[in-house]
Formats: sequence, structure tokens, C-alpha cells
Amino acid sequence: MTAARMGPDERAEALAHMAENELDVLVVGGGIVGAGVALDAVSRGLSVGLIEARDFASGTSSRSSKLIHGGLRYLEQLDFELVREALTERGLLLGRLAPHLVRPVPFLFPFQKHWERGYIGAGVTLYDILAMTGRNTRGLPPHRHLTRSGALRVFPALRRDALAGALQYWDAQVDDARYVLTVLRTAATYGARIASRAQAVGFLREGEHVTGARVQDLETGHEIDVRAQQVVNAAGVWTDDIQEMVGGRGQIHVSASKGIHLVVPRDRIQASTGMILRTEKSVLFVIPWGRHWIIGTTDTPWNLDKAHPAASRADIDYVLDHVNAVLRVPLSRDDVEGVYAGLRPLLSGESDETSKLSREHTVAHPVPGLVLIAGGKYTTYRVMAKDAVDAVAHGLDGKIPESVTDRVPLVGADGFAALWNQRHTIARDAGLHVSRVVHLLRRYGSMIDDLLELMRQRPDLKEPVAGSDDYLRAEIVYAAASEGARHLDDVLSRRTRISFETWDRGIAAAEDAAELIAEPLGWNEEQIKREVEYYRKRIEAERAAQEQENDHEADAVQHGAPDIVPEATPKPPRART
Repeated sequence: MTAARMGPDERAEALAHMAENELDVLVVGGGIVGAGVALDAVSRGLSVGLIEARDFASGTSSRSSKLIHGGLRYLEQLDFELVREALTERGLLLGRLAPHLVRPVPFLFPFQKHWERGYIGAGVTLYDILAMTGRNTRGLPPHRHLTRSGALRVFPALRRDALAGALQYWDAQVDDARYVLTVLRTAATYGARIASRAQAVGFLREGEHVTGARVQDLETGHEIDVRAQQVVNAAGVWTDDIQEMVGGRGQIHVSASKGIHLVVPRDRIQASTGMILRTEKSVLFVIPWGRHWIIGTTDTPWNLDKAHPAASRADIDYVLDHVNAVLRVPLSRDDVEGVYAGLRPLLSGESDETSKLSREHTVAHPVPGLVLIAGGKYTTYRVMAKDAVDAVAHGLDGKIPESVTDRVPLVGADGFAALWNQRHTIARDAGLHVSRVVHLLRRYGSMIDDLLELMRQRPDLKEPVAGSDDYLRAEIVYAAASEGARHLDDVLSRRTRISFETWDRGIAAAEDAAELIAEPLGWNEEQIKREVEYYRKRIEAERAAQEQENDHEADAVQHGAPDIVPEATPKPPRART
């Protein structure tokens, strides 16, 4: 099955279709949970629309620790079922659903007292056992115990007096924003209608029953009524805002917790494995990420701008202080290439009408016609989506099939193993270095043919993006033509990760990238300049915020950066023919 494109024409057609046809399900929110709900619903035979007010995955789902894991810390809370569930999902993603996107990664778990070996070892042994008992899973290597010298061989950057010994275990990682986009494209391939920059500004009602949503196309300012049998609120940290549109009766309260991550060059920390450290509050990860390390995270309450959470100087110093406590050569702020901040949606209360389906996520039917899904963790998004669509089924007449998403590979997965084995041949035939083909396969899987065809048509697209050698120019064009990118920031921050993988946060790449996406998006020279200027101002604001001492000061600085306004893209949606 050929993956559906999600370009400008497809977006326009999706909005036109939603305006003209009643849907079975309308999903509000284009993060990982909303994407999962759309795929689960459409693969059960339901007609589905999804709207997202900004870019797909622009909130929590692009700003995580990029890990697919069971959550070792939940074992201390004796929540064995949650860990088993997460490890089962990890195995499904690694082995069947998304082997092109989800990859194994080793972690060192150092300990400072010899007696900790037995305690930590027992926990990680249980972790491995729970992983093996999950169905349909791909096994990872079991953990192994290391002496102090053995630990220093795999992580020479550690101070010798920072550990008495260690063990090494395995988890998995993913590019979170790319994964969301792939789930959405899979849903679109099965027939879901999907549009970003389309905001729910109110609900349609028949008495108490929600019958759809009033939707504003933020690119044009036009509004449409989208009618649906059931609406799913999958808005993450914006859950309460959406609930207020229906009076909030029976709502689940969602609060936001901020977590920040630092990105440093790979050569700043000499190690061949990731690392997990226990802190007084939670855990700190040092995660290998291509030519970089990602280090995080924090966990602090946030009640300021949810669209652009700001990292303060205090946040950055907290992470540096904790990782430097164990490093032989400390990191300084000068070593930090990139910083990103995200918000976790945490359940802070629930009503009597709430049906709590696990300790980590909650589904509710606050009013007829409206289903709410909140909480949870990235790794278990598929289970959350299944539970939400099960709740939708109660509100629809007729028998609805059971979820099949545990057996539906994401686009790019089919054929990936064979293409991986053929990577040297592909590279030779395409005139690319094999490392470029590896990069493309790990981002697009079997959809690599789309990129190779672009490069056959335009050989200049084989060249790297100006200012960011890790990405090819073809990827920038593809992001706008097929992956739903509407603005420059979408491409530099989420379709690629140039915004935090380069020292200048993508400023040098901005003009080249804007010119590349101008053709598929129909931009003129004025629009190109507007997009580059907007991006530069956003980065300047983020950098200035990171010099402020606390959250309020950082938010005040970062909140002053401009947002792309509706007039920025003059092309209206084309009518359906």
C-alpha cells in the first residue's frame, strides 16, 4: 500500500471533505495520542477526521526524552502491570509496527554503594522478565553486571569516584515528532482526513449532545462546521481549554509539568552507551542521539504559555549540575548546542463520571458525543488510543470491530528489513554515500523510494542543507510536499531536528530551507522573507529566555516572539471537484 501524501492539496481536500460530510469520529489534537486515535478508529472501519491547531506534534509529542521504555521507576511503585504493558508496546514497536523508527539503545546504571547491586539488579532482572512475558515482542539483550573498571571501559567520561559498579540494560528510542507524523500518514493511508493549522473554536450542539466542532482554518481565517457522531478531545495539556467549550461538566483536570533537555556534541562525553542517573527528584538520562547527546530532564510545575514553554537559566544549570556530578570533565553552558522544553500532561483530578482505565491514563465521556482521553505516556499511546475508541464505540450505534493496531505496521515498515540489507546497493545506484542511505532508511523506511525519486528528478536535492550537513535538501522539499509541513519552523523543528542539533539553532539553514519549500507551498519572495524572519525571531527569543533566572522572566521574554498569523499564507483551500 502506497503511503498517503499529506501536502497542501491533500490538506485542502481534507478540510473540504470534513465540511461536506458527517464523520463517525472527529479527533481534536494532532499529538501522539490524537494520531493514535485516528489510526485506531479508521482501521476499525470508521470515517475519521483529525484537526490540529498548530503543527502536528508541536506540543509535548516533539519535546520528549525520545525514549520508548517501560519505566524502571514504576517498578519501585510496584506498578508491575503498567511496566508490563509498556514493555509489550516497546516490543511491538521494535519488531512489528515501526522497526524503521524505533531502535534499541543501551544504558549504564551506575551505583555508588556495593549493596545497591543486589537491589538495582533485582529490579532490572524483573524488568527483563516482564519484557519477555509480553506478547508479540522483540527481545532485547538482557542486562549485564559490570565492575567499576568495566563500567569505565564503556563510559570513560565517568569520574572513577562516582561509582562503585554498574549494570547495563537495554531500552529503545525514537524521533518522537517523526513517529507522530508516521502514525498520521498511516491513518491517512487508510482514509482518515487530516489537517493541521485547523483549530476547534467551539462545539456544535443539539441540546446536551455534542455533534461536531466549529473549525477555523488558521491559514485563511475561513471557518467551517465539521459534524461528527463522536468527538474525541486528545489535546494533551490543552485538554481543559477544550473542555471549557462544553462547560467542563465531568472534566478531568490536566496540569502541566515542564521538562527541559540539553543537547551537546557527542565528543563532549566519551562513552559508547547511554546512562541513567537517580536524582533526589526523579532520574536523569544521558541519551545517545546521532552526533549528539540529549541530557534531561527536569520536572517542575508550569502554568504560563503552553504553546512555547521556556527553559530558564535555572533549568539549564540544574541539568548541568546533576550530570557534572559524575563526569570527569564537566560540561559548561558553552558546550550546549541546543535546548528544548516540553510539557507533560498530568492528571490532577477526576470526577465520579470518569472511567479510569489504568493508573497512567484516563478516558471519560463528560457529555454525550464527546470522549476525553488524558494522561498516559508516549510508549503506551496505542493502548490509550484503543481505550478511547472503545469509549467512542459505546456512543455509536451498531457493532464496531475490535482494535487491530497491534497488527497494522506503520507506513515505511513493510519491506524495511530487506531494504536495510540492500543499503549498500541502494547507495551505489543512487550515487549517495551509504551513511546517507542509512539516515534515510531510519527516517522513512520503505518510503525512501519517494526521496530517491525526488533526487532523480532534481540532482541538486542530493546535496546537504546549507548550514546543516546531516540532512539532505530532498528531505526539506518532501516535508512540505508530502509530510504536512506548512511553515519553516515545522520543517526545522519537527520534520528535521535542525533547530536543536546545530550551534546556531538552524539560523544558517533557514533561508535555504525556506526557498526549498516555497514551491510546494506556493510562496512568493515576500512570504519566504516573512518565514525566515519569524524563525530568526523565535530562536532569538528562546536564547534570550535561556539567560533569564526563572520561569516568569523566561516566559515574558519568549512570549514576546511573533507567531505566524493567518494572513501569512494567502492561498485558500481549493474546492472539492
